[in-house]
Amino acid sequence: MGRRRVRGRNVNGILLLDKPLGITSNNALQQVKNLFFASKAGHTGSLDPLAGGLLPICLGSATKISAFLLDADKHYWARVRLGITTTTQDSEGEIVEQRPTDHITPEQIASALDSFRGEIQQIPPMYSAIKHKGERLYRLAREGQEVEREARTLQIHQLTLGQVALPDFEITVHCSKGTYVRTLAEDIGNALGCGAHITALRRTGVGPYREEAGMITLPELETRLREQGPGSLDPLLLPLESALGHWPEVRLSADTAFYLRQGQPVIVPNAPTSGQVRLHDANGFFGVGEVLEDGRIAPRRLL
Repeated sequence: MGRRRVRGRNVNGILLLDKPLGITSNNALQQVKNLFFASKAGHTGSLDPLAGGLLPICLGSATKISAFLLDADKHYWARVRLGITTTTQDSEGEIVEQRPTDHITPEQIASALDSFRGEIQQIPPMYSAIKHKGERLYRLAREGQEVEREARTLQIHQLTLGQVALPDFEITVHCSKGTYVRTLAEDIGNALGCGAHITALRRTGVGPYREEAGMITLPELETRLREQGPGSLDPLLLPLESALGHWPEVRLSADTAFYLRQGQPVIVPNAPTSGQVRLHDANGFFGVGEVLEDGRIAPRRLL
């Protein structure tokens, strides 16, 4: 039996997509992959259909470093409505409970936020892609099932109160990976004694990328492709290394790079003493390494 022929172009880079509302992250990914006619693509962490904003799409060899963006901190803007809890913790779900909010003040909201900064414990929602005994939680939730979930330790680096127009208020969040802003909103509402849910959510940052640096929409990609033809989208791609630009760079000699490519940890003079690093040789960026306890640099992901 012959090898299956790979369909699509060998195109490499990272696209900062402004994901539209109403579609899944995977649907957005497939549309981008088709527009680029790329042979390989992946995204860097799902956004709910209700949520829009920054969704970095990794094409080609960039998929090899997508896990580092998946593990990176995230930034969000959200609008929260007090007094109503829903099955999905957002406005798409069915109403579970309604409680009065007339007594809530902006000062009380600001005070409640204090408890959700720093290290917190959060129980993942049933409507999530987390697996339980091999089954996605959201599938179980749609069947009316609820299973016990363990609380996770998260970091809320920054939580800022924005505009308040009760019963609604806005927040901006800088958080560690795995944080559910829907759950955060409901927990804040519960702390205020009235419950809450998300009515709007937008991701504004992933790792080193921010929305103000520029994103592109699916309609803009379609228009560019239609007017300028195949290959016109490629200049929109960021280099792979841009995802790791905040990591220190280590330059290797030809001999040292050879041994590292064979999987062997190597000694590099004047290298950082800990953490992850970008690997460079005479031809440029070629992968990710990690500094071991003895100071040697070991390969972690090579391109």
